[in-house]
Amino acid sequence: MPQEAGVLYVVATPIGNLGDITDRARKLLSEVDLIAAEDTRETLKLLRHLGIAAKLVAYHEHNEETMSARLASDLEGGAKIALVSDAGTPLISDPGYRLVSAARARGLTVVPVPGVSALTCALSASGLPSDRFLFLGFPPRGASQRRALLESVADEPGTLVFYESGKRVMATLADVRDTLGADRRSVIARELTKRFEIFLTGHPGELIAQLEADAAQRLGELVLLVEGRQACSGSEDRVELERVLRVLCDALPLSQAAVVAARLSGAKKNRLYRLGLELGLDAAGGDAGD
Repeated sequence: MPQEAGVLYVVATPIGNLGDITDRARKLLSEVDLIAAEDTRETLKLLRHLGIAAKLVAYHEHNEETMSARLASDLEGGAKIALVSDAGTPLISDPGYRLVSAARARGLTVVPVPGVSALTCALSASGLPSDRFLFLGFPPRGASQRRALLESVADEPGTLVFYESGKRVMATLADVRDTLGADRRSVIARELTKRFEIFLTGHPGELIAQLEADAAQRLGELVLLVEGRQACSGSEDRVELERVLRVLCDALPLSQAAVVAARLSGAKKNRLYRLGLELGLDAAGGDAGD
């Protein structure tokens, strides 16, 4: 009789308050054959709190490729495996994609076991619009790459959500201010679900001032939320920007026209340049089809 294939459980764990573990997650962690953990030391703390003795194996960004193949083979052999990260929902800026993808490619069963996620936790209590959002994970560490990322989402109407280190959050806020605009409402959520949970709100410059005044608010990892582009990017605004660009491009290359239009309208230069490309305004002036 052929061996029945195992199951991969993607298990969310608490991000701070251990009381947030679900009954289902507790039960599964006590029953599976193996727990693949991002950091076995962190997972052991949780298991000890729950009174669970389980077999653990390290599964992290440095061994993800080789361990994914090994664990997928174990699953094919009938093993029931729980995938957990240090905290929150696996794969959300944490390892796990390769394993889930490998399991799916082999036709194996993958079962989500939902629970806490810092992303949704922060968004739900931020006061920023939550009907549409764009999760961008950890922004690049390099300033130029970080600004390029921000420029690429300058016109996104949904709330932007980042994970960020307290060591870099002030630099990221400065880039948000300089790239997206000083008037973007922003929120920093830290110590989520813990005793000293706090939400700092304000414009980027105001948040920088708060962080400068209290170094304790720069400790650990944070969730940074930035409001999306508001009604100023609506249809009436676009029509006017198109008109200005077309007039300027009669005499100037698109790159220069975008600079002048930015000074006249207050819109971002890069947004205007992209708009000109969409309109077919070539770099030599005039419509590309003229």
